[in-house]
Amino acid sequence: MTRLVVAFIFLLTANSASADVVERVVATVNNEAIFLSDLRKRAVPFLPQVAEASTETERMSRLKELYDELLNYLVDEQLIRQLASSSGIRVTDADVDNAIENLRLQNNMTEQEFQQALDGQGFTQGQYRKDLKRQLIRLKVMNERVRSRVNVTEEEVRARYEQRAREGGSELRFQVSHVVVPVGEGASAIQVAAKRQEAETLRASLTPENFNARATQLNGGDLGWLSQGDLPEELERALLPLNAGEISEPVRGSSGFHIFFLQDRQVGAGFPSYEEMKQELYREMLDAAMIRQEKIFLDEMRRKAVINRML
Repeated sequence: MTRLVVAFIFLLTANSASADVVERVVATVNNEAIFLSDLRKRAVPFLPQVAEASTETERMSRLKELYDELLNYLVDEQLIRQLASSSGIRVTDADVDNAIENLRLQNNMTEQEFQQALDGQGFTQGQYRKDLKRQLIRLKVMNERVRSRVNVTEEEVRARYEQRAREGGSELRFQVSHVVVPVGEGASAIQVAAKRQEAETLRASLTPENFNARATQLNGGDLGWLSQGDLPEELERALLPLNAGEISEPVRGSSGFHIFFLQDRQVGAGFPSYEEMKQELYREMLDAAMIRQEKIFLDEMRRKAVINRML
């Protein structure tokens, strides 16, 4: 770090008597204050990037952006802490101890190595424990208030798997049987509606166990293995959301109403199987859904709170 950068950071973070004089409230959250000193402390790790700007104007612009972003974060943190307090959600010293021990073991570090890592990042043990406690409180609040809003279905995971397969150049294939309720060429709207009702009645009587037998009695049968593009697009759309062993709702095609039984589905060779990727994709989608729902939850909290920014 250059002398100029060090000097600039010193000016921004000085804890001299003159700095104490300018201590002030930069925001209130439901009448609880956030102080300028709180903001300055949180800004310290990011100040080297601010100081690297080539001009004073750009440095001041970056600093303002940093303070604005951090103040938003501190407001959210205050809201979460207030909610935790009113809801009886607590994080004990033992919780912090356990979290530190788990982090140390996950990173295969001795206690000495872990402390050296903290020292290298400029953390004292007390500072790190305080930061970790804030993170644990946030995690507990989100698990209690947000986790129930998140639901990732098997169908969604399979759709993501097949999207990855297509992106990787693998072909989707479907083993399909079908039945058809024919609609004559030039049929009137009333006749088409009657055929749709006939198809829906037929669909209600079909099960995975009786489908193939019924298909041989009706206008249908085994279509074998199909690749994407083998069927017209409007018919293929009925197959895409189905899991193996499921029957589609009636879908209109050029010759009538088709009902599909998806016996199996697979991607081409050379791509990991669905079972191999299922858990990884589920965790990835769950994390993304949690982030979306956390944002919505925090927006709701802000709207209900009385927040005054004075920066």
